[in-house]
Amino acid sequence: MENFIISATVWTLALYGLFEIIKTVIYICSYTNLKSDGIYMIIAVKNQEGKVEGFLRSILFRFLYGKEEYIKDIIVTDLDSSDNTMKILEKLQRDYKCIKVANWRECKEVIDNIDIN
Repeated sequence: MENFIISATVWTLALYGLFEIIKTVIYICSYTNLKSDGIYMIIAVKNQEGKVEGFLRSILFRFLYGKEEYIKDIIVTDLDSSDNTMKILEKLQRDYKCIKVANWRECKEVIDNIDIN
């Protein structure tokens, strides 16, 4: 009897896990077909060498591995930092193709040219 209860519990949990996997795959497939063009984020940083890498990686983790909208590009604008923030941003730009690093003048031109219609 004890063997039956353990086997029934294991099979119930296995079937539940299989159901959740199938549900997630169906959700992801239907979700990717209905996606918009994507989200564009602009992040301004200045002298944040101790925080910028963790912050950007946490955003990337949430969007790349979560069920959030797809990030088209993350534009990180350096506001003339005097520490190693720019070097860290350039390294992240090489690692992730969705991160673009720009200075604040380039970012201002991008924002000014956005068509809001």
